[in-house]
Amino acid sequence: MRYLLGLDISTTGAKALLIDEKGEVVASHTTPQPISTPKPLWSEQNPADWWEGMVLAIRAVLQKTNAADSIAAIGLTGQMHGLVCLDRDGNVLRPAILWNDQRTQAECDWITETIGPKRLIQLTGNRALTGFTAPKIIWVRNHEPQVYDKMAHVLLPKDFIRYKLTGDYATDLADGAGMVLVDVANRRWSDAVLTELDIPAEWMPTLYEGTQVTGVINSAAAQLTGLKEGIPVVGGGGDQAAQAFGVGAVTPGVIALTVGTSGVVFAPLGSYAYEPEGRLHAFCHAAPGLWHFMGVMLSAAGSLQWYHDTLAPDTSFDALINEAANVIPGSEGLQFLPYLTGERTPHPDPLARGGFIGLTARHNRAHLTHAVLEGVAFGLRDSFELIKQSAAGRDIQQVRISGGGAKSPIWRQIMADVLNVPLVSVEALEGAAYGAALLAGVGAGIWEDAQKAASVVHLGEETLPGENVKAYEDAYQIYRTLYPLLTNTFKELAN
Repeated sequence: MRYLLGLDISTTGAKALLIDEKGEVVASHTTPQPISTPKPLWSEQNPADWWEGMVLAIRAVLQKTNAADSIAAIGLTGQMHGLVCLDRDGNVLRPAILWNDQRTQAECDWITETIGPKRLIQLTGNRALTGFTAPKIIWVRNHEPQVYDKMAHVLLPKDFIRYKLTGDYATDLADGAGMVLVDVANRRWSDAVLTELDIPAEWMPTLYEGTQVTGVINSAAAQLTGLKEGIPVVGGGGDQAAQAFGVGAVTPGVIALTVGTSGVVFAPLGSYAYEPEGRLHAFCHAAPGLWHFMGVMLSAAGSLQWYHDTLAPDTSFDALINEAANVIPGSEGLQFLPYLTGERTPHPDPLARGGFIGLTARHNRAHLTHAVLEGVAFGLRDSFELIKQSAAGRDIQQVRISGGGAKSPIWRQIMADVLNVPLVSVEALEGAAYGAALLAGVGAGIWEDAQKAASVVHLGEETLPGENVKAYEDAYQIYRTLYPLLTNTFKELAN
């Protein structure tokens, strides 16, 4: 039996997941990761913590399975858009600036003015947003010139793990596209954008398809992790592309809905397209020859996590949700805005703020909980509506739901009612690491292509829209009015 190892460096943990050549999960281990918010709007992690955590996770999986000699290939995935700055010797120069860091609005404005808003979207498929990598590079140049002057390599989070495993400076096209420096249509670095932003092209890692081999495990990494020297490592994908690969969203018409810390609606494309206003992200897919549209809300299950930890830390998530089960749609006039860390789709606004709107003396904790569940569903619908209006929405055949939020039948029903589509659960909720392992399997020749790899994905139960569709439609129309009404207030509060 040959095995495949998926490695995922997420915001919260370093995960190693081992599957067999039938696609069955054999073992997994996650090492928690610390996060730092040293200033308002900042979000950082230490790449050394990632590597230490990943070494521990790999060793734990190998100890559970004794599979070190039978691993055919390794796939990588992780949080997207983060900036890792290295000098010419590969030393880390500063903490990594993460995807949910919001400090770079001035740099985004400069990039947009320098390239031109419409031209930037045409060249890269995307606006310049605070979460993306290019504005972070410019921020370092503007605010930390002593770091910028030493920079020689730029890597994304998972690709720092790749560098430690293989010594190679490389990334995959799906993750690279989230830097706003890639010519997404032609699947290569954009010489025009790099030149006009005065970012050295030689800093950029080599681009690969998600299933291509980028290097092999070197002796130093083998000694630390227990892996066998020479195991091939494939490109992999950013967490959302790998997650979509892991649920089998590798064919146009099969939509992936992920309810994790962030919320994502992911729609494969058979040919390149972009949303003219840049409200949807247009990226390369981790599957060769495909692209995808993606809508992202920054605080999906993260909103429920915040609510639990802040207001009900001694109550289990299940108990919280269950007590809200009998609250009527619309939560008796209570709305929740899930913009706890700003927002991305359809409102690219780092200053957007969360809130409960419509509180009365009648409302209790069950209403508050229900409003949070509804607010996240409404935020996902914002992205879903844009997908339906795009080239990817012409023939939606199936919507597959995964992520931590997908485990709750009550929340799944709310989302099915709000979106008014059937939602098909995916049995393996191992997320992006599973997709990374499948990508490794294609690279190792275990599966011929992405579609063959997707055949091992096990689908679970279907959640159908129910009797509450009309009530949620009415509540959603109210939700849509709130951000425009409060935009200026958010700016004033932020100042």
